[in-house]
Amino acid sequence: MAPTTPGLHHVTAIASDPQVNAEFYVDTLGLRFVKKTVNHDDTYTYHFYFGDGEGTPGTNLTFFPWGDRGRSGQFGAGQTKTTAYAVPPDSLGYWIDRLESHGVDVTEPTERFGETVIAFDDPDGISLALVATDDAPPARPWEASPVPESHQLRGLNSVTLAVNEIEPTADVLTTGLGYEFETEEDGRHRYRAAGGGPGSAVDLLETDRTRGRSGVGTVHHVAYKAQDTTEQQRWREHLIDQNLRVSEIIDRTYFQSIYFREPGGVLFEIATTGPGFTVDQTEDELGTDLALPEWLEHERAEIESHLPSFETPPKS
Repeated sequence: MAPTTPGLHHVTAIASDPQVNAEFYVDTLGLRFVKKTVNHDDTYTYHFYFGDGEGTPGTNLTFFPWGDRGRSGQFGAGQTKTTAYAVPPDSLGYWIDRLESHGVDVTEPTERFGETVIAFDDPDGISLALVATDDAPPARPWEASPVPESHQLRGLNSVTLAVNEIEPTADVLTTGLGYEFETEEDGRHRYRAAGGGPGSAVDLLETDRTRGRSGVGTVHHVAYKAQDTTEQQRWREHLIDQNLRVSEIIDRTYFQSIYFREPGGVLFEIATTGPGFTVDQTEDELGTDLALPEWLEHERAEIESHLPSFETPPKS
């Protein structure tokens, strides 16, 4: 029997200025700066994680802030169009007022699949949305957040993927990842992880754009949950049986990962839910000092000398 995933683990995007990036996601959106580390594949680039009070899988949006040396991305087919967070139904008015008071342009509320949605961009043009839903998970509150606990973002609700053809990507979602087609509305095809619940929706939109170019202002990959490495190995074998090219299991310190690119061009990851962000810092210390995996500790001084200037948000 093929494994199934409960849904989204995290979304990783590419930002420009690390300070602007952190200030927006902490000071404006009220997420916790959970981890300051580096991109394991490009150790002179930061890797930031923003999430709930403890960085629970399913609440995290992560970034590689490329700084001045980063090329601009070009949105197109094979990319994530929008990342949506869940909020309680009575929080949408609060969020419209808050975003507008921080100078963020917000769309008028619209109805989608029976839920109310507002959309806006982050400072690098990455498309975000808030979905007012009764299905908003409780999440772990962050006591130091500038957003009151009752209005804090409750975790990832869904992602919208833009592809030239629905069917090949839909086949990977259903046959590969165990998602099920749920409904279609205004050209948006919604798929739901088998177990349902928070963070279980993926929407597909067809576009006639050419393939997008990865860079600042684009999403790098979308990650789905696996319970542990045993299940992850089952995923790897299952996906290879589906004729997908899947990476070996890679140790990302806070979780183990495999990667593959679906036919429409979107890079997918399957990540374990543990060991979590407290493997190298206490919960109180999360996001404070630069965290490096053991195999990079001997390069700490050199890595720190190449990283751009950055002041950790004071509320981390």
